[in-house]
Amino acid sequence: MFVQISKEEYKKEILKKSWYQTNNIIWTIIFLYPVFSIVDFIYANTIWLQFFIVRIITVLIVLGLYNFFQTKKYNYRSLLHLCFFMLSITTALLCNLVSLQAQLIYFLMYSIIILFFNLQVFWEPINSIIQILMAFLLLAIFYNLFSEFPLELVINNGGNFFAVIAFISCLIPNARYKVMARDVRSQILIEKSNDQLKEQNRDINEKNNIIDRQYEQLRKLDEQKNSFINIAGHDLKNLIGQVIMSNNMLKEEDYRLSSDQKEMSNYISESAEKMQYMLNKLMDVKEIESPEMKFNMEIFDINAEVMHVFKGLQETAQMKNIHLVDNILKLPLNVKLDRVFAGQVFQNLLSNAIKFSQTNNNIKIVTSLQRQKFVFEIIDEGVAIGQQELDMMFNKLKTLNDASSGSTMESRLGLGLSIAKLMTKELGGELMYRSDDNGNYFRVEFYVIN
Repeated sequence: MFVQISKEEYKKEILKKSWYQTNNIIWTIIFLYPVFSIVDFIYANTIWLQFFIVRIITVLIVLGLYNFFQTKKYNYRSLLHLCFFMLSITTALLCNLVSLQAQLIYFLMYSIIILFFNLQVFWEPINSIIQILMAFLLLAIFYNLFSEFPLELVINNGGNFFAVIAFISCLIPNARYKVMARDVRSQILIEKSNDQLKEQNRDINEKNNIIDRQYEQLRKLDEQKNSFINIAGHDLKNLIGQVIMSNNMLKEEDYRLSSDQKEMSNYISESAEKMQYMLNKLMDVKEIESPEMKFNMEIFDINAEVMHVFKGLQETAQMKNIHLVDNILKLPLNVKLDRVFAGQVFQNLLSNAIKFSQTNNNIKIVTSLQRQKFVFEIIDEGVAIGQQELDMMFNKLKTLNDASSGSTMESRLGLGLSIAKLMTKELGGELMYRSDDNGNYFRVEFYVIN
């Protein structure tokens, strides 16, 4: 997570921190500066009352300046310089008016004021240097105006301590400013990071809510799918039962049937048994969704199975004047698969091609052996279903209207292709398809037995 700090944000936080420190300095001056009159009463008894009044006036002026700068939102540096200047005038003047014995106390008091400022203030170090220079200037002016003692005595009676402490205190703002500026930057980073985390948490919660809603929709769709399969399977069982019963009645009077009719009756019987087998599998929805679907694996000639499917759908193709082109290998190719489901894959793909082909179109059914794989191909000349629609048909239940038949709009539930894809994968094969301007192409591959 990368967080950037703009110059405006940094300046705003620096200003807030600066005013916070300025508030501490101003209110400390207001409450404590008059207390210094106790020192005046002890060491400058003759003038303490006058300077007490001066201190009170100074505090009131500082308070007025503080309120004015706050209201006008002026620069805090100017306020601090003015306040320090007023304190310096009083203290520098006292350092030159008191007796030689009391000068040490007042120079130390002056040093405390400067040290306090530099320990509390949050500004660039150059400002503290200006204050120190201003303090020395005031001391020099008042010394020339009021002092009766030699400069050497003044220096030895506290002036030297004041100079050392003043210059040392100038080093404090430099380190303090860097540390506090770094703290301000860290604080901004933490706050912005927290805001980003909160935003990400809100996004995650929103996405979780969306996922929960979508999961609920999927669960309902899954229940509808299962209900549909159960209902459809139950109805199909009844229909298949009727077909088997009717076909058995025909077989009871097979002496009245021609050889072609007997062959067709046997085909109906075999197809019905396969349909029953498939229904028993498909009705178990949990088994369909299980990663280990059980099959009845057997070795058989897959070309013969394709031919069986081919013959079974010839009548359907002829009813639409569609020509099925037989390019099926006449040589046996043995595979180890579930015969019923493998045949159903071919059945679904070929019936789908017939469904969406136009009258007088050709559909080629091709089988071949390529790199130890049995290859089953369907090449039709029908109107292209479209790759996107084909993807949807192979991956989920979908109703698709055949727009190629003019007034006879045929519709198809895309369950057959979905099952074909599922069965091919479960049987260890591979199913490919495409749809372009030339028509639709389907290809199935299974490994053969050497």
